[in-house]
Amino acid sequence: MNERDSAPGGLALIEALVNTLDVETGADALDTADGRAELAIAEQDAPAARSLREALRTACLAHAGHVPPGGEAVSLPDQPGGEAVSRLDRLLADAPLRVTVDETGVAALRPVEEPPGLTARVAAAIATASADGTWDRLKVCEAADCRWAYYDRSPAGRRRWCSMSVCGARAKMRTYRAKRG
Repeated sequence: MNERDSAPGGLALIEALVNTLDVETGADALDTADGRAELAIAEQDAPAARSLREALRTACLAHAGHVPPGGEAVSLPDQPGGEAVSRLDRLLADAPLRVTVDETGVAALRPVEEPPGLTARVAAAIATASADGTWDRLKVCEAADCRWAYYDRSPAGRRRWCSMSVCGARAKMRTYRAKRG
């Protein structure tokens, strides 16, 4: 399996949104019509999508136990005190969900807004992933020059980098050189 396989289900949307910014080069796919089309957002919604993207990136950093840029600790969404995470909470408050039950009795969360906008789709994806236990496995690479979102498929759920062969190898080489130093 490729280390950069997409996240499952609705988490693929969140992963794709977070990965619209290449931290290393500064290229932002939300600046292009094609990049916005992949997420089905209009040009006028790009600033809100950027804000949502960075709030999600910080939450994914918290999932991986990373300290965010600036050095402050980030609390998880269910813990008080995490400024960037509470920003995500505030953004998602604009995307109310409702429970739907189909004829077979299967319950699901659906956005109230029809058709659902990006924030509503992200909120539904987070709610579903939280319910099935996969939300905490969506993480962001520890490498400060990467910050790529990835889905942690490792058995213990302790992956630190998006790719062991790239970012992990660079980090291990830096550690090795520092010890020899």
